[in-house]
Amino acid sequence: MTLLAVDNVVKEYSRGLFARQVTFRLEATFAVERPEIVGVMGPNGSGKTTLFELITGSNAPTSGTVRCMGQDIHAVKARERDRLAIHYHQSYQVRRFRRRRPDILLEAANSDYPMVHLFDEPQFNAQDGYIGFMLDFFRRLKGEGRAVFVCLHPTERYHLDILREVCERFIYVERGRIAEYPDYAAARSDARVAAYLGEGART
Repeated sequence: MTLLAVDNVVKEYSRGLFARQVTFRLEATFAVERPEIVGVMGPNGSGKTTLFELITGSNAPTSGTVRCMGQDIHAVKARERDRLAIHYHQSYQVRRFRRRRPDILLEAANSDYPMVHLFDEPQFNAQDGYIGFMLDFFRRLKGEGRAVFVCLHPTERYHLDILREVCERFIYVERGRIAEYPDYAAARSDARVAAYLGEGART
């Protein structure tokens, strides 16, 4: 069974009371067919966190569906969505969200433990072996049959080293559009990604 399927998902933000004007639009279609570790990169404000929120059901799409283990995440009881996909924000705090529909009208999750783990710009302590501990944790989750997303905005050189070492493929988000790459070398060969990464992308 496909772990995660993001199918023609669109999220629009707009402003204006009578003449609505779209101020931001995110479009995404991709799938995770097997346990793996996916690196996510992109400029600030490009839509990375919004994408994670859509995957975990904490943000409703304008159109399209997100399925985790075959279930539409937005049709699952709010209190059980983190049994399918869970969003850790920065200092590993689980991202919370408000409920839009009563849980009694929604279906139960078909998993007891998250199958998709999304780490949104996690903090890495460069001392005392902490990085190695976290990389081992990501690999253990994969070994247990889960999908892991690691989103980093590489402000330090070692952030690139982390992405290269642990991630098997990559997603790049820019201005609400996503591009997929089978490995770091392929991502680096894209001029947009190379410009975003700067000098660190050349090694």
